[in-house]
Amino acid sequence: MNDFFRLAPPLSDRDSWTAADWCPMERALDLIGTRSAMTLLREVFYGAARFDDLARRAGVTPAVASQRLRQLVDSGLLERRPYQVPGQRTRYEYAVTERGLEVFPIIAALTRLGDRLPRESEKMVALSHAGCGERVVTEVRCAAGHAVTPADTVVSILQPAPDAQEG
Repeated sequence: MNDFFRLAPPLSDRDSWTAADWCPMERALDLIGTRSAMTLLREVFYGAARFDDLARRAGVTPAVASQRLRQLVDSGLLERRPYQVPGQRTRYEYAVTERGLEVFPIIAALTRLGDRLPRESEKMVALSHAGCGERVVTEVRCAAGHAVTPADTVVSILQPAPDAQEG
């Protein structure tokens, strides 16, 4: 059984092209493909919102947190919301946006994978459904709801609609 993606023409001629520099997965990795970006996102999903808490809980320096959070805000995954402690200047907290919710399956899958890898600590994290208590699983499905494996996946190039190029 072939467990690989199927490539539609012209992609099926692997020697005639490369995905480097235009692949959407690479664009996503440029944004969230660092340990610091993912741990900051994890902490926002865990409920941290304020800069100092995020940097401390993610285990990153303030300079790294500032850079990554700016990138995550600029990309629309997080938004900054002003707050003010009485007698102090206005500061900002961070919240997941609708686009940022698309990262949830990635965080869930990485958490599950990490729990299955060899580790030094006996501690594990379990994500479970609040409604029934069952563990959260990640799976790939098509828009019609069918479970999809890599062998069931066809990769093709789509040309964006003229009005979608601006979005």
